[in-house]
Amino acid sequence: MSTHIGAAPDQIAPAVLMPGDPYRARWIAETFLEDPVQYNDVRGMLGYTGTYAGVRVSAQGSGMGQPSLAIYAHELFSDYDVETIIRVGTCGGLSERVGVRDVVLGVAASTDSAMNRARFGDVTFAPAADFELARIAASVGEERLLPVVAGGLFSADQFYSPAPEVTSTLAGYGVLGIEMEAAALYTLAAQFGRRALALCTVSDHLVTGEETSAQERQETFEDMVVMALETIVRMDGRSS
Repeated sequence: MSTHIGAAPDQIAPAVLMPGDPYRARWIAETFLEDPVQYNDVRGMLGYTGTYAGVRVSAQGSGMGQPSLAIYAHELFSDYDVETIIRVGTCGGLSERVGVRDVVLGVAASTDSAMNRARFGDVTFAPAADFELARIAASVGEERLLPVVAGGLFSADQFYSPAPEVTSTLAGYGVLGIEMEAAALYTLAAQFGRRALALCTVSDHLVTGEETSAQERQETFEDMVVMALETIVRMDGRSS
C-alpha cells in the first residue's frame, strides 16, 4: 500500500490505462474489462483491475494536471512495479493537421511546467514516449482504421492560460494538441526505466473552433481505449 493508492502489491496489473477522470477509470473497467475489481478509492481517485483478452489490465484515474498525475504514476512505478502506463485522455487541437475526434499519438510532450526545471536545472529535458509502445499503438490504429496522427503534445500547467499566444507559437513548430499530463508521465517513465504513452482524443479545436458533443466524445473515447487495450495485449505477447 502506498501513500495515495490503497492497493495490496498484487492487486495492480503490470499495465495501466490512466484517464484523468476517476469516473472514466470506472467506465473503462465496467465497459471493457472482465471481472473488474476496485482496488482504490483513496481521495476518490478510483482504480480497478480486470482482464482484457486474457491479459490483466488496470485502470487508474490520475486527476488533472502534472502534479496530480505525477503522484499516481510515481507510486505505480515505484511501489507497484507497473511496467506500462498509457494515458487515455482528451486534448485541444492546435494544428490543422488534426481535427476533432482524431486521436493524437503523443511521441513527445513539451511543457511550461517548472517540474522538470526542478529536476534538471538549466538543462531542457525532452520527455518522449516509449518508441516500441508508440509503434505498436500506431499499427493498431492503422489496422482498426482509426484517425490517428502521431506528433508532439503540449502539457500545459494552466487550463485557463493568461498567455494564449504561446499555443500559436507551438503550433508553428508542429505541436498537434494541448493537454495537461503527458510530460510528467514521460519523465517519470524515463526515471524508472518503464514504458509510457499518451493517446489523446481531440475534443475541441483552438484554431477552427470546432467542438465535439458529449456523445461524440464518448464514442471516440471508446475507440481510443480499445486501441490502448489492444496495444497492451500485443506488448504482453512480446514479453511472454
